[in-house]
Amino acid sequence: SLPGVLDRDPALAGKATTVGTPMRPAILAAAAVKYTPPEVNGPLRLLVVGGSQGARVMSDIVPPAIEKLAPALWSRLIITQQVREEDMARVRAVYDRLKIDAELAPFFPDLPARLASSQLVISRSGAGTVAELAAIGRPSILVPLPGAIDQDQFANAGVLSQANGALRITQSDFTPERLAAEISAFATEPSRLTAMAEAARSVGRLDAAERLADLVTKVAGI
Repeated sequence: SLPGVLDRDPALAGKATTVGTPMRPAILAAAAVKYTPPEVNGPLRLLVVGGSQGARVMSDIVPPAIEKLAPALWSRLIITQQVREEDMARVRAVYDRLKIDAELAPFFPDLPARLASSQLVISRSGAGTVAELAAIGRPSILVPLPGAIDQDQFANAGVLSQANGALRITQSDFTPERLAAEISAFATEPSRLTAMAEAARSVGRLDAAERLADLVTKVAGI
């Protein structure tokens, strides 16, 4: 589904075809929404997700990072964050104290639409997430899940970071200070976010289902 996966094994790479990840209709609809960068001193829509079960690291790092931003930026932020139930109270307390416009939930059934309306995404880098970010074309800060034997999420994030469509930060470097610095920089450089969105979109494959169907037909000799 992602390019470069088999680069280290030429024998397998020679037998493989990259078709992309087939996208559900909601993602295809979201991909039709043009990216709109934040205006200078205008709202900055931030989406924070962490996979199907959420990611505790996002609850641990993102709120204190937001607190370290210049107070003038707090009023610009519109945050949508996936938060586990057990972390909900402490995350909400921070945003309420800072008077941040934040919507928190353990799960968002309309995530494709929220991806489409976001201007910066902070997320884990599962294969599906990376494929959807690329298909929709949204700039992101990706924090790969550490500890995996084959470091698959690190490699996934690398596909977008190498295309300049995402910033990959290892979890050991994902600190409130680092995240605050990156958000602050992005907030003052809307053109950079636009360029990242376009770069991410260049990696996306909206016709993956058709490519896969064509490949199956070809292999079957139909």
